Order: sequence, then structure tokens, then C-alpha cells
Amino acid sequence: MANLTAEQLEAGLDHIRAAPREAGLLASIVRRPGVGERETVATAMLDEAVGLVGDNWLSRGSRGTPDGSAAPGMQVTVMNVRVAKLVAAGTERMALAGDQLYVDLDISVDNLSTGSRLRVGEAVLEVSEIPHLGCAKFVERFGEEAMRFVNSRLGRQLRLRGVNTFVVGPGEIRVGDEVTPVRVLVGS
Repeated sequence: MANLTAEQLEAGLDHIRAAPREAGLLASIVRRPGVGERETVATAMLDEAVGLVGDNWLSRGSRGTPDGSAAPGMQVTVMNVRVAKLVAAGTERMALAGDQLYVDLDISVDNLSTGSRLRVGEAVLEVSEIPHLGCAKFVERFGEEAMRFVNSRLGRQLRLRGVNTFVVGPGEIRVGDEVTPVRVLVGS
């Protein structure tokens, strides 16, 4: 499969920007039971201790922590499904992006600032301050142009690569569940 060119990727920006801001949908749930493994499921549990139940986030750990343990702010990664479909040139390779939740929602910095909360089905996630950036595997799977696209200044503002979150309210999630930013009223 040929990777998309910069022009093809940029041609998808209007569609990405048209994602709903207030009420979107959970399009896909992907667990990573082992390194390089993907399991697409219709329902799952989000848990404060382990993140997405059945995913290897906790056991895999992180190169970004001093002791190699899992990074708490990177417990569950969320990616806009419109971006994932674009860089993967369809749904067949979409799970290779490596994220756990794919949503049809505007996840830009303007819509979900650090500390914002996101209700997904019965669960609630909080947006981490740790940026979600592409890695060597992302380049290998989708190409250098895709990496430049998602990590450009605009790409980071729109969070085209996705957003790191952690579970603050456990619960069951299902494909098709509504995904909504939790708006806090100032002065309440």
C-alpha cells in the first residue's frame, strides 16, 4: 500500500475540521494485548488502574519514565477517526496507528485543553499535558509525509496525531457511544 502524499493529506483537512465539537461518537476500540498485536472490540472497560482493560499499557511500560514504568498521563490514547482513516488510506490499516480509542470528535487544543474531561460511554477521561506525537512505527506504517502532517504546527494544534488521556471515571464503553467534552461551568 502506497502512503499518501503531502497534497493528499492536506486535502483531507476540511473533512477533519468538520468533526463535531460537542457530541461525537466512539468509532473504534482497539486493544494492544502484546507488542505489535491489535484486537478490535465492540465493548470494553476503562479502569483507573489499568486504563483499557486487556491492553498492555501497564505491563509494557514507557521509555519516558525514569524507572521504565507506565506513564500515567499516557494511559489511553485517543485519535480522531477522520485523521486515522486519512493517514491509513481507509479503515483496514487504521488500527496500526496504535491508539486505543478512535472518535469522531474535534480533539483540538481549542476544543479540549489540557485538564479537560471527555465522557465516553459510562467512563470519563482527562486530557494529559503530555503531547501525543508520532514515532518511528508511525513513520514505518504511514510514511514521512504523514508524520510531518500530524506533527506540523497546525497538526499539533488540531492534535492530528491524537491526545494522551487517563481514566478518572471508570466504566463500560461501546462502539457507537456518544463522546462529549465535559464542560465545567465557572463559578459553580
